[in-house]
Amino acid sequence: MEENKNTPVQEETKVVEEVEKAVKEEVAEETNNTTEVSNEETPKKEEKKSFFKKKDDTELKKLKEENEILKDKFLRVNAEMQNMRRRMEEEKSNLLKYEGEELIKRLLPIVDNFERAIGMDDTNLEDEVSKFLSGFKMIYGNLNSTLQGYEIIAMDSLNKPFDPNTMEAVLAEPVEGMEPNIVVDVLQKGYTYKGKVIRHAMVKVSK
Repeated sequence: MEENKNTPVQEETKVVEEVEKAVKEEVAEETNNTTEVSNEETPKKEEKKSFFKKKDDTELKKLKEENEILKDKFLRVNAEMQNMRRRMEEEKSNLLKYEGEELIKRLLPIVDNFERAIGMDDTNLEDEVSKFLSGFKMIYGNLNSTLQGYEIIAMDSLNKPFDPNTMEAVLAEPVEGMEPNIVVDVLQKGYTYKGKVIRHAMVKVSK
């Protein structure tokens, strides 16, 4: 019997098939390995992603808290600046409103002297002195009208309850039939300038 021998072509074909089979097996094995590695790396990637997400959330929360603190500081500083600006405007307004106060205070003693002079009884005086006193009265009247035109007003204190905000008690004496702390005499008039007390009245009160 003749032995079955492969022809060279058949031998070559067989070798090619074996090589192809080996290559397919190697490719399949490599693919399995890649899939396994990929499956192993997926949880690690998820874990890494979760870590960074938590870190970002923490930083965002911290930034929000810092922003709220800065916002609160800004509001408080702004409110303080507004109050300061308002106080400065009020002080400036008061300075302008009462700018003549010092001059008025120096004029008031002159008014006092006029009042003392015209308080004299001129019925028993000689004609020359009586005329002189009449001139004083006229000057006083003009001066007083000028002061009132600038809202400089003499306070009415006589027979009023003692008020420490507008008066200064320099004497006290018992007065029959009168309650304590009532003004019984005004030794020196008090004055207001545009509603502000610029000189307290010096008074005698009952006790």
